[in-house]
Amino acid sequence: MDIGLLPLLREDPTAFLLLAVALIGAIGLHEYAHALAADLQGDRMPRAMGRLTPNPVRHLDPVGTLFIFLVGFGWGKPVEFRPQALSSERFGAAIVALAGPLMNLLLAFVAALLTVQLGSVLPATVHRFLVGTEYTPGGIEIGFYSFFAVNVLLAVFNLLPLPPLDGSRLLTIFLPPKRQNIIFFLDRYGFIILVGLLLFSGFTFLGPIIGSVAGVLFRLAGG
Repeated sequence: MDIGLLPLLREDPTAFLLLAVALIGAIGLHEYAHALAADLQGDRMPRAMGRLTPNPVRHLDPVGTLFIFLVGFGWGKPVEFRPQALSSERFGAAIVALAGPLMNLLLAFVAALLTVQLGSVLPATVHRFLVGTEYTPGGIEIGFYSFFAVNVLLAVFNLLPLPPLDGSRLLTIFLPPKRQNIIFFLDRYGFIILVGLLLFSGFTFLGPIIGSVAGVLFRLAGG
């Protein structure tokens, strides 16, 4: 079974390039949003480490970038910050975590606006490189749609409450102190659970949520 972007390179080099750029750009801006949120709350560590820039090269992880081409999905270099340096002791870390998915939703909305303005039609299914369904490249609209789909996927995926994803930090807000044992459990086993989900189902278990979020964004964009 062909996985990743390399089969697409043989089928359609243009579509391969558009999708690779969409993934790298979306991941880079996601990490930049984390750095910006920390900086705005008073932590200068991301700035000192050169992470306060939208340049995706500063946010790429070598292994994560390789995985983009090998399996069709990767990750960026995590932004280091000091929770104790943030202006809000309780909410600061969660705000930093939430900034990444919110950036992806904003980027997806902009891509939807551009797609609608160009008169493009949203494909009926998210292509197989994102959620396992069939993908047919064609036309400049696929560039905007790829960027749209990648950002919706990143936003939804990163909000899962499993370490090391951003959603795990949000649990510190919603869980009462006496239930913090759940956080300790997820810190220990969350990554294993996450890998198991991806190995057995890819991103298909997120399909209904991705479809709902995509539909809402396109309706807001006038599509």
